[in-house]
Amino acid sequence: MSVFAAPGAYDRAITVFSPDGRLFQVEYAMELVNRGATIIGIKCPEGVVLGAEETVELLEESESSWKIFKIDDHIGAAIVGLSSDARVLIDQARLYAQSNRLTYDEPIDVEVVTKRICDIQQLYTQHAGVRPFGVSLVFGGVDKTGNRIFITHPSGTYKGHKATAVGAGRDTVMAILKEEYREDMKLEDTIKLAVKCLVKALEARQLPPRIKIAVIPSETRKIEMLSDEKIEGYIKKAGAGK
Repeated sequence: MSVFAAPGAYDRAITVFSPDGRLFQVEYAMELVNRGATIIGIKCPEGVVLGAEETVELLEESESSWKIFKIDDHIGAAIVGLSSDARVLIDQARLYAQSNRLTYDEPIDVEVVTKRICDIQQLYTQHAGVRPFGVSLVFGGVDKTGNRIFITHPSGTYKGHKATAVGAGRDTVMAILKEEYREDMKLEDTIKLAVKCLVKALEARQLPPRIKIAVIPSETRKIEMLSDEKIEGYIKKAGAGK
């Protein structure tokens, strides 16, 4: 019996490459991510902004979020894809952050926690009986190296960005970022740009503006979820600036 999978069956096992060198299960996981709610990360000299599309109605706390999570005081993460998969990775990232403080008495670097989460994601692409994590995360934070934004891929790779987005509205958001993003932007302008990007991405799919925004200022290095009232004010300004 051939040790190779039958033609057309390469997507049944994560450990089997197709003849043209593809792992279909990883590609399927990325397709799930690409169809998910849009998330965005932007950095500027004054801090980092994370944003996400999500339903905010009827939540118990106005500052709670289903797509943006606090990893440590100085790090946040926005997720797109399967929330159940993301929950496992978010919990693990928090453990890494806590362990680093206990071991070295200092906050963990954003890239270090990103790399460790990607190590876990990569392991789930090479073992039989498992599947890739159907989620991408945008890690943003302020550490001793500066203001950082990283995005993970279901395959276990990651890249650093000045501004990035992933999800169903990525094309719309990236077009705006390429035109309007500047490296010397103030934090307030960065927040406005993030809100504008998400609002336009929702409008392009004929969806109501429902977003959440988290900010990590360089001065305080403390993550803060903006209230619904503040976000609504930014949305109105974005609408007025059409």
